Amino acid sequence: MGHSKIFAKNRALGYVSNHIPLITRYITRRKENLISTCVGDTFLTYSCTHFTLLSISKTHPGEITCLAGDPYHTFTACGKEIYAWRRGTELRHTYKGHNYTVHILLPFGPNLISVDENNNVKLWDIRTEELITELDFSKNHFNITTIIHPNTYINKILFGSEQGQLQLWNLRVVKLIYTFKGWNTPVTALEQAPAIDVAAIGLRNGRIILHNLKLDETLFELVQDWGCVISISFRTDEHPIMATGSLDGHIVFWNLEQRKVESQLLKAHSRGVTGLKYLPNEPLLVSSSSDNSIKLWIFDLADGAGRLLRIREGHAEPPNIVRFYGNDGNYILTAGNDSSLRMFSTITEMLNKSFGKASFNRKAARKRGRLIEDPLLMPPITNFAIELTREKEWDNIAATHSGLATVSTWSSNKAKMGEHKLILENFKSNRNIIATCVCITKCGDFVIIGYNSGHVERFNIQSGIHRASYGIDKGAHQGPVKGVMVDPLNQTVITAGSDAFIKFWRFKPKTGGSESVTKMMLDEPVEWLRYHNDSSLIAIALQDFTIILLDLDTKRIVRRFKGHKARLTDACFNPDSRWLVTASMDCTIRIWDIPSSNLIDIFQVPEACTSLSFSPTGEFLATAHVCNLGIYLWSNRTLYSHISLKGVNKNDPIPTIGLPGSMIEDTVTNEDELTEPELDYVSPAQLQDNLITMSGLAHSRWQNLLNIDIIRKKNKPKKAPEVPESAPFFLPTIPSLELKFDLSSVKDAEVNKKLIIHPELQNLTLFAKSLLSMEDPQLEEVIEKFKNMSPSSIDFEIQSFSADEKTSNTLLLHFMKIIYHMMEKRINFELAQAYLAVFLKYHGTTIAKDETLRNYLDTLHDIQLKSWFILRTKFFYNLSVVQALKKM
Repeated sequence: MGHSKIFAKNRALGYVSNHIPLITRYITRRKENLISTCVGDTFLTYSCTHFTLLSISKTHPGEITCLAGDPYHTFTACGKEIYAWRRGTELRHTYKGHNYTVHILLPFGPNLISVDENNNVKLWDIRTEELITELDFSKNHFNITTIIHPNTYINKILFGSEQGQLQLWNLRVVKLIYTFKGWNTPVTALEQAPAIDVAAIGLRNGRIILHNLKLDETLFELVQDWGCVISISFRTDEHPIMATGSLDGHIVFWNLEQRKVESQLLKAHSRGVTGLKYLPNEPLLVSSSSDNSIKLWIFDLADGAGRLLRIREGHAEPPNIVRFYGNDGNYILTAGNDSSLRMFSTITEMLNKSFGKASFNRKAARKRGRLIEDPLLMPPITNFAIELTREKEWDNIAATHSGLATVSTWSSNKAKMGEHKLILENFKSNRNIIATCVCITKCGDFVIIGYNSGHVERFNIQSGIHRASYGIDKGAHQGPVKGVMVDPLNQTVITAGSDAFIKFWRFKPKTGGSESVTKMMLDEPVEWLRYHNDSSLIAIALQDFTIILLDLDTKRIVRRFKGHKARLTDACFNPDSRWLVTASMDCTIRIWDIPSSNLIDIFQVPEACTSLSFSPTGEFLATAHVCNLGIYLWSNRTLYSHISLKGVNKNDPIPTIGLPGSMIEDTVTNEDELTEPELDYVSPAQLQDNLITMSGLAHSRWQNLLNIDIIRKKNKPKKAPEVPESAPFFLPTIPSLELKFDLSSVKDAEVNKKLIIHPELQNLTLFAKSLLSMEDPQLEEVIEKFKNMSPSSIDFEIQSFSADEKTSNTLLLHFMKIIYHMMEKRINFELAQAYLAVFLKYHGTTIAKDETLRNYLDTLHDIQLKSWFILRTKFFYNLSVVQALKKM
C-alpha cells in the first residue's frame, strides 16, 4: 500500500444495498423505524420517514457477510468476527471465537446466536461478550441455511437446512427437542407467522409451506411460479397478507384466508428480492435487492395492491461514464450498463436524481408497465455529451448506445429522456452502422455525431432535424470516427478517426459535402479525444498507449506522454488545464504536468478505472471502476496543503491505493504521513556569472530618487506650523493622596542641552562616518545599511558627502567603490543605476575637477558597459523567441 502525492481518498457515492438482506429496527426514543443495509465493508442506516441517510458505519476489515439487529444494537459479521454497534457508528462489542466465516446472525433476547460456514453454532452473552454454549452440525446431514426464534418458544431456536429438514433446539439445556422430516428440498427462507405455533417455510423449488410447529402438521401449501423463495414477510395490521420474494425480482402477495394470490409486483427489482420486511402495524413494505436499491411500498389502493412510495437507488450495473455537471462541482452525471442515466449530488444524497432508462418509445414503455424483459429498452449508453447553455429550453444531453446508430437526447432540467432520436433515414435499415462519438456545440443548438462507417453528421437538437454532413459520400474518414468536437465559436469541426487522421472542417460545409480544410497524419490510429472547454488543448489517445496534446490554434502537437502499458480508457484536464489525468486498463492513474511535460504523480488501483472527471472547482476527482457500482471521489490535496510537484522517477515503485469507502476518509490525521519532507531551498545571491540579479525591493524605494525634489515640492505644507501654547504658570496637580504635579506638558530640559562634538566631525552623518572608516570586507554591510534607508534619507546622505571639504573627496571615492562593487558582482542592478544617477546629479562638477575621481569614473564606466551588454543580449534573445512564436 502507498499514497498519492496529489489525491487522497474521500468517499464513494451511489451505494445503497447489496445481496445482504436489510434489517428494520423500531427505535422507541425516536418513535420511528430505521432501515439498515449493507454496502460492502460498511452499513448504512436510513429513516423510514423520508428515506434520509442517518449514519454510515465505520469501515470493517473486510466485506460484511451478514446483518442483524435488535432495538439496541446492530450486529454485523466480517469474516470470523462479530461486531455490535450503537447508533450506527459506535462500536460497543466484539465477539471472537469462530474459525470460519460467519454467515447467519440472530439476536435472542440478551443473547446472540451466530452460525459459521462450518456449521458451528455459538451462543453469546451480548453485554459481557462471553461464549455461553456451542453446537456443531454435520454439513452432510444437516447444513444450516436459516434460523428463527418461534414466538412464545422460550429458549428455543428452529433451524432450517439444505437437506430440507428442520430441527427445534433448546439452547439453554443444549438439547434437540424435535426434528421435522422436511420436504426433501433446501429450505431457503423461514419466517414466524402472526399466528402462534405457525411458521412459513420457503423452499428452493418455489413451494411455501405454512406449518404448525406444535402439531408438526402442514396447514396449507402455496406455490410461487417464479421459482425459489428467498424472502418472506407477514403483514401485521390485521390484513392476512404474506409477501414472498423471488430471484427474478418479483414480489408476490398471498391472501392467507383465501389461500391464493392477492396481487403481484412484477419486476419490483431488477434482481432477486433478498430483503423483505413489513413495518409493524403499518401498510408499508420495505424491500432490498442486489440491484443496489431499497424501496418502500404502500398498500392504500382500492384493490389492495401496492404502489411505490419512496425509493433510494444507484446503478444496478457498473457505471462506464462519469462527468461533473455544472460549474460548481455539486453534481455528477453518470451512465451505466443498466441503460440508465443518473445524477449524483456531492452535497447530500437527498438531491440524487434518476433520468430513467433509455427506451426506444418512452411513452409506450410506460404503458406496458413492468415486464420481465422490456423489449423497448435500449442498449447501454457508451458515451454522452453535455452542454449547459440551453438546459432550461430544450434537451441538453446527447448519448450514444452500444450497437446502435441512434443517438438519444435527454433533458437535465426535466430529469428525463427527450423525445428525439437522432438518426438518418438511410441508416435505419443498416444495422452495421453504429454511432461511436458525439459532441454538442457551445451554443447548445447542434449535435455532431461520428459513426463507425466514417460518416460525420450534424443534427439540430431542438427539432431533431438533420442539418449537414461532413465529407463526401464515402464519409469523413476511411474507418470508424473515434472523436468529434467543435470550437467555441462554431467555426471549425475537428474529427479523429482510426485511419490515423485528424481533420478540420468548416462548420457550415458546402451543399453535397466537401473536403476538409486541413488534415494531420498521426503515427497511430486514434482511440478517442478529450478537450478542455476553456483552452485550445485537445488530448488524443493513440492505440500504442501514448497520449498527445494538440494545440487547436496552431494545429501542432505540443506534448507527447508515454508510460501506460495497456489501452487508455479516459483522460481529463484540471480546471486551469495545467494537469492531464489519464487512466488505463493497466490499473494506473497518472497525472501529467503539461507545462513541464513531466509525470508528477502515479498510483495504482485494485480495479481498472474506466472513466474519470475533474471537478470544475478543482476540489475532487471522480472515477468509475470495473465491476464497481459506485462513483469514487478523491480530494485534491494541493488545495489545502503544500505538495511537491517534482517529476516522478520511472524506477520508483508504483503505490497501490484501495478505493474510497462510503464514509468520508479522515485525511487530516494522516497528513504528516502523506506530505513528503522537503529541504528548505536558499537561493544564492547570484545564480550564474552571466546573469544580472535585481534587488527585489519595491519600485517606490528607488524609482522616486531622481524626482525626489518634485515630490517634496508637492508634499510641502501650505501653512506654516503653529507655535504650541506655553505651559501655565501654576502647574496643575494630579489627584492623589500625596501632592504630585502634572509635568506631562512640560518639555524635557535635556532636549535643549547642546552636544559637544569634535569640529572635524560636526558636518558628517552617521552613514558618512561609517563610509569614511570603510574597508573592503565591509562593503556588503554598508550596502545593506543603504538599502534599508528611505528614498528621502538616501537623497540626503548623497547630498551631504560634500558638506565637509576635508573629507569630501574621500567620501565620494568610497561611494564610487560601492557602486563598482555592485556592478562587478552583478547584483542589485537597478539600485546601482539609481544611486549612480543621483550621485552624478549632485557631485558631477566636483568629480570633473578632481583627477583621482575622474580616473575612477572611467573605471566605473567600463564595468557599467559590461553589465549593460549582458542585459541587452538576454533581452534581445527573449524578444526574438517571442517574435518567432507569434509567427508560428
